[in-house]
Amino acid sequence: MKQQIKHVKAVIFDWAGTVVDYGSRAPMGAFVETFEQFGVPITIDEARGPMGMAKRPHIAALMALPRVARAWTEHYGHAPSEADIDAVYDVFVPKNIAVAASYSTVIPGVAEVVSALRGDGIRIGTTTGYTREIIDEIVPGAAAQGFSPDSIVCTGDTPEGRPSPYMIYRTLPQLGVWRAKETIKVDDTEVGIEEGLNGGTWAVGVAVSGNAFGMSEAEVKALPVEEFAARRSEAIGKLKAAGAHYVIDSVADLMPVVYDIDARLARGEKP
Repeated sequence: MKQQIKHVKAVIFDWAGTVVDYGSRAPMGAFVETFEQFGVPITIDEARGPMGMAKRPHIAALMALPRVARAWTEHYGHAPSEADIDAVYDVFVPKNIAVAASYSTVIPGVAEVVSALRGDGIRIGTTTGYTREIIDEIVPGAAAQGFSPDSIVCTGDTPEGRPSPYMIYRTLPQLGVWRAKETIKVDDTEVGIEEGLNGGTWAVGVAVSGNAFGMSEAEVKALPVEEFAARRSEAIGKLKAAGAHYVIDSVADLMPVVYDIDARLARGEKP
């Protein structure tokens, strides 16, 4: 007999690397191309570092990296300024919008898990480091593949992005849920885990399908066993260190965690 979920009221998912875009690859090319255009090349690993933040703070964090700041100063004769951050952001956004739709493939298992959650009356929210104009490119493709959340809160909808909990605070009333402890935040980035913790929710990290691996599903499957295990262990470690209550490989593995959290809530436990 199917287990009934009684205490969990909502699940709030991140977008890229969590429910769409296996490996969270859409923004990477856009970041690398943009900095290249400004004559200050960055690596994909550097670009991935602040992933999950709103995109302007993400760019600010990249420009604050000592190596990048030095390269910028050498190229332009002055340290990166707020005006420079704005200039890079203005070039980045159209590039991200241009590729977003082509990275809207829903990650395997997501549609089935969301259907199971809704079968128990659980509301489905989302928060994202993407702006509204970027997410608008992704939503139609995701909906056609079975992922259509009850709420979407974007960067720019709130005073601050992650790791602040403002997006969660905005999402909960839209879902008709007011006890944060009855909510689960699912995210593939450390800053997204912090968002959940700061908002008072349970936090579930996604290790393999997301930013920590940064590979397509086919690339992940092609990894030698030892390399996969090492990368997986490193990704789990990062998300655990950020405070995740649980870490799963992908959203396909979420239901046992939801049942466990439901049982913990029934015993009076809190995140």
